[in-house]
Amino acid sequence: MNRKDTAGCTVALHQPHYLPWLGLLDKIDRSDRFVILDNVQFERRGWQNRNYVLGSAKPVLLTVPVIQGNRDDRIRDKRVDNSQNWKHRHYKALAEHCYRKAPYWRVYRDEIAHLYEEEWDSLADLAVATTRMLMRWFGIDTPLLLASEIGDFPGRKSELLAQICAKTGADTMLSGDGARDYLEPGVLRRYGIGVEWQDFRHPVYPQHARGPADFVPRLSAIDLLLNTGPEALHLLRQTRTQS
Repeated sequence: MNRKDTAGCTVALHQPHYLPWLGLLDKIDRSDRFVILDNVQFERRGWQNRNYVLGSAKPVLLTVPVIQGNRDDRIRDKRVDNSQNWKHRHYKALAEHCYRKAPYWRVYRDEIAHLYEEEWDSLADLAVATTRMLMRWFGIDTPLLLASEIGDFPGRKSELLAQICAKTGADTMLSGDGARDYLEPGVLRRYGIGVEWQDFRHPVYPQHARGPADFVPRLSAIDLLLNTGPEALHLLRQTRTQS
């Protein structure tokens, strides 16, 4: 049974990512509401403005250039550096070097092309647009909320997450396993919120022009989609039931 059919409200939170990876889509799919943390500090050399896709020889890193500000810039204030021809480079990489021969490239190429024809000034807007695009193609209908539109929150770290969860009516926060080292469950309990760990398991699926022994994980979720099409969501969910 999908979590959305059960009692209670599970909320997950994460910074917006450009062409997000499967772990983030899994987190969205498993939650009743997903909060995009556009109100936190932009991470240089993080994943808000870049991700990997699969090239013919090795993974290709697609990076959206941003205008350099100061280290305290929040993600929602980060501007794309459109003086660089990044849109042409990214689409060319996808269309010519990475996925031209993928089984489902022709199904999705027109909308991918349209994404790169649009003008993007806000990095957050671009990242959210790529997330919504992938969600729609996967068939994930979890409501997305922007933290900056929910309210102003004085807390930091675990306190901030607890405050946002409480504002959205959550009784459970779904957290990625990478947060085990710094998340403070006791802080969330003070707000009446429990913690559920994601325990994400990466699916293994056919990648065009590669054998099973050469599988490359941790790419943008677009890799699974362009290789498996309508089976993508089933393959993503299937790993949760495997022991």
